[in-house]
Amino acid sequence: MYQLYGHRNSGAAAIEAALELCEIPYRFIDVEASPEAAQALEKLNPLKQIPTLQLPDGAILTESAAILIHLGLTFSQSKLLPDAPADRDQAIRGLTYIVSNCYAAIGIVDYPERWLAKVDEASRQNLMAGARARLHWHWEVFADQFSAELYLGDEPPGALDVLAAVVSRWSGSREHLRRTRPGFSAWLERIDRHPTLAPVFARHWPA
Repeated sequence: MYQLYGHRNSGAAAIEAALELCEIPYRFIDVEASPEAAQALEKLNPLKQIPTLQLPDGAILTESAAILIHLGLTFSQSKLLPDAPADRDQAIRGLTYIVSNCYAAIGIVDYPERWLAKVDEASRQNLMAGARARLHWHWEVFADQFSAELYLGDEPPGALDVLAAVVSRWSGSREHLRRTRPGFSAWLERIDRHPTLAPVFARHWPA
């Protein structure tokens, strides 16, 4: 059985959603629920980053894009990755874009002190503001470049859909996109409502 290490309101939601789309059994281990769970995560992933996925054979996968690509290739019937090579290439490009640009900027917004040699409140606020503005611009570029690759309602959502729907929830990105890219914002909300994904998202972000 797959074992997913994460916690609520985290990137683990994208992997949990993907596992549901694959229709395979898994166990969600909340690393905030107990010290033992947190220690187990650290043994598997010294960076203590989530999501971390333990495969049925005991192998460990980290990095959201790598996990989603693994699931898409292993469970091709799920359609997490497109069948056509050209479309699959674009989906993988989009996954890599989100992780390297959007996810990275969120890490700076959430933990600015990690990027400052000398920490003071003015520096923290300046770095957070700059990273947030850059993040929002990255999402505008993503909307312009990748909207044609996203779920339209007549097919299963894919890996790119679930990662975009999760990562866009942080640091005011959804609010920004409603103003600047309303069509793309509507696509994200359509993904949110998919009957397989909605229960996962509700567990991570209760109304």
